[in-house]
Amino acid sequence: KMAAAAGAAAAAGLWSEVNRCGQNGDFARALKSVNKILQINKDDVTALQCKVVCLIQNGNFKEALGVINTHTKVLTSDVIAFEKAYCEYRLNRIESALKTIQSASQQTDKLKELYGQVLYRLERYDDCLAAYRDLIRNSQDEYEEERKTNLSAVVAAQSTWEKVVPEDLGLREATYELCYNSACALIGQGKLNEAMKKLQKAEELCRQSLSEDSDVTEEDIEAELAIIHGQMAYIMQLQGRTEDALQLYNQIIKLKPTDVGLLAVIANNIITINKDQNVFDSKKKVKLTNAEGVEHKLSKKQLQAIEFNKALLAMYTNQADQCRKLSASLQSQSPEHLLPVLIQAAQLCREKQHAKAVGLLQDFADQHPANAAEIKLTMAQLKIAQGSVTKACMILRSIEELQHKPGMVSALVTMYSHEEDIDSAIEVFTQAIQWYQQYQASQTRGANPKSAVHLSLIREAANFKLKHGRKKEAISDLEELWKQNPKDVHTLAQLISAYSLVDPEKAKVLSKHLPSSDTMSLKVDVDALENSHGATYVRKKAGKLTGDNQQKEQGQGEVKKKKKKKKGKLPKNYDPKVTPDPERWLPMRERSYYRGRKKGKKKDQVGKGTQGSTTTGSELDASRTASSPPTSPRPGSGAAVSATSNVIPPRHQKPAGAPATKKKQQQKKKKGAKGGW
Repeated sequence: KMAAAAGAAAAAGLWSEVNRCGQNGDFARALKSVNKILQINKDDVTALQCKVVCLIQNGNFKEALGVINTHTKVLTSDVIAFEKAYCEYRLNRIESALKTIQSASQQTDKLKELYGQVLYRLERYDDCLAAYRDLIRNSQDEYEEERKTNLSAVVAAQSTWEKVVPEDLGLREATYELCYNSACALIGQGKLNEAMKKLQKAEELCRQSLSEDSDVTEEDIEAELAIIHGQMAYIMQLQGRTEDALQLYNQIIKLKPTDVGLLAVIANNIITINKDQNVFDSKKKVKLTNAEGVEHKLSKKQLQAIEFNKALLAMYTNQADQCRKLSASLQSQSPEHLLPVLIQAAQLCREKQHAKAVGLLQDFADQHPANAAEIKLTMAQLKIAQGSVTKACMILRSIEELQHKPGMVSALVTMYSHEEDIDSAIEVFTQAIQWYQQYQASQTRGANPKSAVHLSLIREAANFKLKHGRKKEAISDLEELWKQNPKDVHTLAQLISAYSLVDPEKAKVLSKHLPSSDTMSLKVDVDALENSHGATYVRKKAGKLTGDNQQKEQGQGEVKKKKKKKKGKLPKNYDPKVTPDPERWLPMRERSYYRGRKKGKKKDQVGKGTQGSTTTGSELDASRTASSPPTSPRPGSGAAVSATSNVIPPRHQKPAGAPATKKKQQQKKKKGAKGGW
């Protein structure tokens, strides 16, 4: 009895110590006291609960869960449900936490709060939204602002990942967290400018809130603002301001924030900006996406996007095996997703294995008919790249849900025209028109109104047939168009033109429906039109100008004078009485009287006299030049003819031989002479 009394007294003292340490927040010391109590009574339920709480407060979640699982008989689910679920949640065992919460016999407020967090992590946003609404409606305590923040985060996630238009919850954006979540919801809707304003407001509120605490430094404020700045950079990237976005991303990385999720997202976004350029920087950024704990910080779609970009980066860096490995892993995780198979096909194309790439895409299209349209479009693109346009057309025509689309019809007609397969092009038009006829008949219960798209296709078909000489085939289309709009003169003119080659009588009958020239004439003031500012041609009026007009014309002439044509210069020895040589403009060798140059006449004189001399002074005698026969004029003889002489100047006469020109003799430098340098 004395031992029991002593033990009870010791336990009472230890419990006092536990209570005091708990109030002071010293859970490490409280844990020591709890362990001493458990040495006295190992199955004390209260002591075991206190031990679990102390371990949780110290961050030892795994050890706390071990204590719970070891003492299941004592710590039943009714007693310790919240602590067990919380430990599982913090250890990222989300599914287990959900089961623990759902198996609890009584749903306390604490369990409901944790239930909302678990649903958010499981991305069950609809259930999560309902849970938080219920909590806000039925709770009145100091945590109401936090619950509203969580509620706005759920709405933002729905808008971003599920493309759900968020409803107005009427939340007052008094904190920077609420402003930030509202901005994220706007980004999901594509309202980027509004989202940027919200983020700027969130930044301002954050600075005001943190600056009130004297212990918070500027570095702490910048670290808290990192996530807001990251979202701003993302908006810049979406707006095409990649340089500004890249600069802001790098500023955030330099701050070295502790949030591995934020760093992973920023690194991934930088990789998407780099694309196939600056791959060395991208390979460094990939390391940030592989940090420990990233998978628990991001949503499934974010993680998937990061893995896709890793595969693309491997392709850009010519790591073919790595690219195939990553894309195969992604395909096994999401068999119905398009991107993994498209990445594999792109890698095969880089390796010049186009046939294998087409086969891979065809297999995927057969296995997943729901996604076959996009895959077949890619297959057609590959066929066009190989030059197989006809095969590409066959693939495109196999996409039933796109056959009638104007864009598809236009592409097929263009490709068939390129291949000069006019019959197939007309068949494409016919099938599309028939589809619209059947569709509209089913929608209007037998009535036959034509939609704008339907009429546009008929008109394009008619124009195409007329362009390629198929006027007989174009007649039915033109008649259909004219029937829908009898006032369409352009269609009627086309119809008459087509009938003129097939049935002239029918063309005459139809021509009666053309409007008369009186109804088509336009009341236009021709003079006003010609004198308008934009007129490029002004008709000249016949007849003499009146006095006023003459003065006006003279006045205009003073402003802008006509350029006078200059008279050609005549030679100084020009004689108007002498008829000019009609062949004077032809080269001498092409003239009819050219006899060629005589050779060897001065052979005996070469080498006589000074160096380079070929003529003597007597040969330059003017008298000898004047009396010399006209068949062989001397070089330079034209220069000695007097202006008063009766001799016909050389420019006007018909010389019998070719005039020779005497070149000036170049004086060579004396040997040994020095240059001027």
